[in-house]
Amino acid sequence: MWGLAALVSALTMALSGCSLAPTQSGHEHDYSAEAVTQSPWAQASQPEGLAPLPWRNHHFPGKQITHFQYQRLDGRDAVEAQADASASLLRQVLRVEPERLGSLKFSWKVPALITDADMTQRDADDSPVRVMLAFDGDRSKLSTRNAMMSELARALTGEDLPYATLIYVWSNKLPQDSTLHSPRSDRIRKIVLESGPEHLGQWLDYERDIRADYLRCFGEAPGPLIGVAIMTDTDNTRSHSQAWYGPVHLQLKPSAKP
Repeated sequence: MWGLAALVSALTMALSGCSLAPTQSGHEHDYSAEAVTQSPWAQASQPEGLAPLPWRNHHFPGKQITHFQYQRLDGRDAVEAQADASASLLRQVLRVEPERLGSLKFSWKVPALITDADMTQRDADDSPVRVMLAFDGDRSKLSTRNAMMSELARALTGEDLPYATLIYVWSNKLPQDSTLHSPRSDRIRKIVLESGPEHLGQWLDYERDIRADYLRCFGEAPGPLIGVAIMTDTDNTRSHSQAWYGPVHLQLKPSAKP
């Protein structure tokens, strides 16, 4: 059985390893992220049929924040992310039932890779861009370790860890379209959409089938979607990274008729 100190340590690693669980805000405040919620980017990132939902910069314990701000770039509405030995995420909390999950449309532009990043290594697990989806699910299926970490997260932050987190990333070397587990938690899975420098400096557009990607990574159908986020992080490599994200738009299926 894990001791409390070990659980706290594991929870901190899971949070800083790209969980979508919120944390208590530190002293640093990102006012530019608040302005994102009022921007055309945020308006374009609202799921159809749901009430407007804010995007907020959520912090991890002991980490510097990545700064997010709205920009108009190359004729597009965008959010710029600037990471300096930092890790935080711009997150939208929502709830979409599984039967309504459709596709996810998003885009990003990356000027340079993070030289020493390696997603297979805990101490180098950084990425210039991440688009993240958090899901609820049948928590009775969680391992004892994961269940205890989730309970501790609730005690410390007021929310459980997500049942599962799916992340789209850009890797330095891993094969394009490959999948991998996070080195920090088996409840975090990643799909490599881009690899290497070939497409740097370009806007790249994607449309992903959420249900199909979740089934591929976790081997089961998804539960409710409870969060969407973008993240640029360099806390492990202690480096700098810049990226831009286009609107992140959930295309939902119609509600079932009563």
